[in-house]
Amino acid sequence: MTSALEAAAALRTSGQAEEARILLLQLLDGDHHNAELYYQLAWTHDVLGLEREAVSYYEQSLALGLPDEEQRAGAMLGLGSTYRTLGEYPASQAMLEQGIREFPLRAEFKAFLAMTLHNLGAHAEAMELLLQLLADTSADPGIQSYSKAISFYADKLEERWD
Repeated sequence: MTSALEAAAALRTSGQAEEARILLLQLLDGDHHNAELYYQLAWTHDVLGLEREAVSYYEQSLALGLPDEEQRAGAMLGLGSTYRTLGEYPASQAMLEQGIREFPLRAEFKAFLAMTLHNLGAHAEAMELLLQLLADTSADPGIQSYSKAISFYADKLEERWD
């Protein structure tokens, strides 16, 4: 099965996502207990713009327990992002916050959570998260030279010093 999953991933990566989807669905007919298969199906559906269909595959991959940390993080991020694109903002927030708790060193969860917070109307919180992320992770020399100031102001955007 692993070589078939690798072939499907290669198809998706090379721009043949529909062919990958067909292959993965064929594999699913014989195996409903493979978390990685569900993850690959979710990812492929996302690539094809079939977000609503991707959700159940992401959920199933996580429920079955992806053994690989990279895949679990990818499934959680993918599901959180997909919930957001479908307007399911509270579910998106919950999934992305879970991702931050489980993978605190993975900055991508904070970036996607900031988008969700924006959608929820929590603009100040979203900006704070993004500014802190920028200050903490940017390799840009200008950002690094002002990283302390950016961090300081990240949660003080509405304050004025008269």
